[in-house]
Amino acid sequence: MSVINKIRERSGLAVGVIAVSLILFIVGGDLLGGRSLLFGGDQQKVGEIAGQSIDYQEFNAKVDELRVQYEQQTGRAPGDQEMGQVREQAWNQMLFEIAYQKEFDKLGLQVSPEELVDMVQGNNISPAVRQAFTNPQTGVFDKSSIISYLKGLKNLPAQQQAAWASFEKNLSSNRLRDKYEGLMRMSVFATTAEAQKEYQAQNSKANVKFLFVPYYTINDTTVKVTDSQLQDYLNKHKDEYPGTDSRSIQYVTFSVAPSKEDSATLYTEIKSLARGLGAATNDSTFAQQNSDVRVPLYLTAGEMPEQLRASIPTFTPGGIYGPFREGNTYFIYKYGGTKKDTSFTARASHILIQTKGLADSAKAEARRKAEGILKQIQGGASFEALAQANSQDGSAQAGGDLGYFKNNGQMVKPFEAAVFGAAGAGLIPRLVETEFGYHIIKVTQPKTNTLYRIAAIGKTIAPSQTTRDEALRKADEFASTVHNKEEFDAKVKEDKSLVVATADRIPEGAPQINALTGSEVRQIVRWAFNDKTDLNSVSEPFEVGDQYVIAVLTNKTEKDKVEVSDYRNELTAKVRNELKGEQIISKLGNASGTLESIAEKYGSGALVELADDVNLATGFLRSAGVDPVALGKAFGLKPGKRSKPFAGESGVLIMETASLTPAPAIADYTMYKTQLQQNNSSRVSFYINEAIKEAAKVEDRRAKFY
Repeated sequence: MSVINKIRERSGLAVGVIAVSLILFIVGGDLLGGRSLLFGGDQQKVGEIAGQSIDYQEFNAKVDELRVQYEQQTGRAPGDQEMGQVREQAWNQMLFEIAYQKEFDKLGLQVSPEELVDMVQGNNISPAVRQAFTNPQTGVFDKSSIISYLKGLKNLPAQQQAAWASFEKNLSSNRLRDKYEGLMRMSVFATTAEAQKEYQAQNSKANVKFLFVPYYTINDTTVKVTDSQLQDYLNKHKDEYPGTDSRSIQYVTFSVAPSKEDSATLYTEIKSLARGLGAATNDSTFAQQNSDVRVPLYLTAGEMPEQLRASIPTFTPGGIYGPFREGNTYFIYKYGGTKKDTSFTARASHILIQTKGLADSAKAEARRKAEGILKQIQGGASFEALAQANSQDGSAQAGGDLGYFKNNGQMVKPFEAAVFGAAGAGLIPRLVETEFGYHIIKVTQPKTNTLYRIAAIGKTIAPSQTTRDEALRKADEFASTVHNKEEFDAKVKEDKSLVVATADRIPEGAPQINALTGSEVRQIVRWAFNDKTDLNSVSEPFEVGDQYVIAVLTNKTEKDKVEVSDYRNELTAKVRNELKGEQIISKLGNASGTLESIAEKYGSGALVELADDVNLATGFLRSAGVDPVALGKAFGLKPGKRSKPFAGESGVLIMETASLTPAPAIADYTMYKTQLQQNNSSRVSFYINEAIKEAAKVEDRRAKFY
C-alpha cells in the first residue's frame, strides 16, 4: 500500500477520533434525503449549535466533502450504513468547530505552526503520523520517509495534496481536544477522606442473617394500581424519568418469503447447473460465475458442511455431490482431488475442571476431581455424559465437543500439543494442564493435513416477482380496510397468521425498529414523527427488505412534557412493589422470635439466608441480590441486633447482623485515591461532551431530513 493511501487512512481515522469522542446517533437514509428544499427559513434548518443555525445546504456540503474522502479511502461509494456514519461525522465536526472552538478560544488554546511541524516531523511525532509512515512489511517507522514525502508533496495530484491538508487539519483538532481534556482531567482529584471511605467500603466485612420476602410472591393481579398513584410517584421522582421526544407503534408484517414454486424453480436450475459443473473443463471458473455464495476452492474436512463431509468416503474425481440445502441456499459440489496443507486439522472433545484463580489447596482438589473422572471414563463410563455433568465451560452442553481446529495457535499450547501429538482417535490417558485448568481429552477425528479440491455452487432461493406481488396485495388489502387502532386490532384478530409486534419509545433518529433494519426503516420513523400522523393512525404498507410493514401509532411523548403514559409500565412496577411492600410489612407485624420462627409464621414465600463477608462496595445478599438499603442497615446495626421490616429493592427484609469486622487501619490511602481518580478521569471525555452540548443548547433536527 502506498504512503499516500496510508495518509488517507489516517485522515479518515482522525475524523473518526473526533466522531467517537462524541455520542453517536447513527441514522440512515439517502444523501439528498426526502425533504424538499423549495421552502425557506426554518424548513431548511438541520439544527442549531451555540446559537448558530445550520441549514441543510451547509450541512450537506460538509457531508459531501466527507463522502468524497470516504470514496478516496475505500475506492467505493458508501452504502446506507456507511452514509449514516458519514453524516454523523459531519455533524460531530460541526459540533467541534462551533461549540468546542468557543471553549478553546476562552482558554486561549492553540496549536502553533511550530507545534504542528513537531507533530509531523519533529521530536514528538503524532501516533497517527507514526502509524501512517510505518513500513507494513517490517513494522519499522522511518522519519526520513515523512520528510521525503513532504518535499515531493507539491508535485503530487491536487487530490492527494487536499488529503494531506485534511490530515494535518485533523491532527491540529485532535491536539486541541487533547489539551482541553488534559486540563479538565488535571482538575479531577480525590481527597484523602474519599479514599479512606472507599477503603473502608471495600474492606469492612459483615456476617449477616436476614429474612427476605420477595415482591414476586404476591401475584400482580391482586394489587390494583390507580393513575393517581402513578402520578404521585412520578411527581416525587421526576429526575428519574426524563422527557424525550419519542413514538410508540405496533405493526404487522407481510413476509415476501420464497414460495414452494420459487423453491421448485431453483431446484430445477441447480440440477441444470450440476450438469454444467460436471462437464466444465474449468470448473472453478464455472462455479464462480454461477454461484451466489463464494466457497474456497480447497477445504479441510472440518470446514465442510456436515452433509458434504459425510460424503467423503464416496468421493471420486469429477463426482458431483448434492444438491444439499442449507437454510435458503442449495449447494452442489464437484470433487477434484486432494493436496497436502501446511497445517493440520483435528477434532476433539474435552472435560475442563477449572483452576484459574484458585488457591493451591483448591487446585489440588480440582486435580483429584479430574483424575476421578478420567478413571470413570477409562472404566467404561460415557465421556459425553460426564462432560455434560462436569465440564466447566461452554462445550458441556455439546458433550464436550470442540469441533474442528488447526494447530496454528487456536488452542493453548499444552492442549494443542496433546491433541496433535496423539497417534490416533481416542481418549488421551492422562490429564493435560493448561492455564485454564485440567483437561480430560478425547480425540474424535485424528490430525490430518488433507485439503480437498471442491468447486462449489450455491444458489439462494429468492422470491419471484409473482410472490412479491402477492405479498403486496395482501398488505394493501389489510391497509385498505383499517383506518384506526380499533380496526387494526379487529383485523389482526380475524387473521390468525398475523403477529403484532410492539416498539415503544422510538427516538426520532432511530436507524432500526426492533429487528427491522435498513434505510427503509427511516420511512416508518419519519411517518410516526410526522405532524400530520395522529394517534391511532394506520400507515400505508412500507417495504422493508423482504417484507411489507403496516404500523399503527400508539403513543407520543414530548421532551418538555412528561406524562404517566410515557412510563406507565415502569411506574406501575414501582408503585405495585411499594404496595406489595406495605402488605408484607403489615403481615409481618411486630415480628419477634428467631428469623426462622417469623418466616414460619409468615408462611409461603419467606426465606431466611446467611451472607458472610459482605462489604459495602460490592455486597451481594444471595436471593435479595445487591440492595444498598439492606447493606446500609446491616453495617449500621450493632452485632446481635436486628432491624425492623423494611422495603428493599426486590422485597421486604429484616436484617440481623451477626458480626462486624472493621477494615484494618492503614497509614497510606494512595492506592485508593489513585483508583478513584482513575475512575473519575475515565469519564471526563463523556462529561465534557455532555456539558459542552448542554451549554451550546444543541438542537438536532437531522432526523427530519434523513
